Amino acid sequence: MSLRLSTVILPVDRWHEGGGATWRRAEELGFHAAYTYDHLTWRTFRDGPWFGALPTLTAAATATSRLRLGTLVTSPNFRHPVTLAKELMSLDDISGGRVTLGIGAGGNGFDATALGQRAWTPRERADRFGEFVPLLDRLLTDDSVTHHGTHYSAVEARNLPGCVQRPRLPFAVAATGPRGLALAARYGQGWVTTGDPKLFEEGTPQQSVEAIRGQIGRLGTACAELGRDVAELDKLLLTGFTPDRGRPLESVDAFVDFAGRHRELGVTEIVLHWPIPDSDFAADQAVFEKIATEAPAQLR
Repeated sequence: MSLRLSTVILPVDRWHEGGGATWRRAEELGFHAAYTYDHLTWRTFRDGPWFGALPTLTAAATATSRLRLGTLVTSPNFRHPVTLAKELMSLDDISGGRVTLGIGAGGNGFDATALGQRAWTPRERADRFGEFVPLLDRLLTDDSVTHHGTHYSAVEARNLPGCVQRPRLPFAVAATGPRGLALAARYGQGWVTTGDPKLFEEGTPQQSVEAIRGQIGRLGTACAELGRDVAELDKLLLTGFTPDRGRPLESVDAFVDFAGRHRELGVTEIVLHWPIPDSDFAADQAVFEKIATEAPAQLR
């Protein structure tokens, strides 16, 4: 199976001062998809420009024609399923059915308390995620939804005319724990991993490969429990958070070696961060573009 190559473009540039050109260039380079983070701000970028994910994706939809678009990832930290579903349905319409929703349980970053709430515990995040995903599935599939839950409610919420993609736009569920993997197996058309965060500082690339192998194995078990073939799910690796760090972007050969090791595990899509100078995602733009244009042929 060919390995798809995608990118994630952080929303740090004004649209008319380079932001829009980046999305158009991603399409020109032949990337399968371009994603963006759905945060209110993020880590070292907190005190600099950071734009909203869904407006950015809407602009990207009007600036491109073939590129798939999506979030990596949206979370319940500051989203409600009813309003999110309406915005996603609209984005799917504007893009002509090119949207994938990457979705996860969220974490303890700035988003966790920006609305004035205390940060949820891991169990609380899992509980909310377990209600959020099924409700969002219904909202994007059914014409009218009423739901009275522990954390989220909907009263005759209408989402007409529905998504362009049927029965709804695809979900790529970010998960490594048992509850999240069960949601990915039941509701996901894709699954997302960044590897094992515990290995980032002191682990080795081989340990990371083995950790991802284990994650995919557990995803397969979760699918089997539902009578589903794990091969039905796309498996996305968002790079930059494994012990390899930026080394795969040092050359085409380095990337092909990295990508080949993960393709052997069953990864079907590798997502590279678009280079941002003077950041954790700094990389040589020329090498990055060479990887985009030359590496896919070597990975078929």
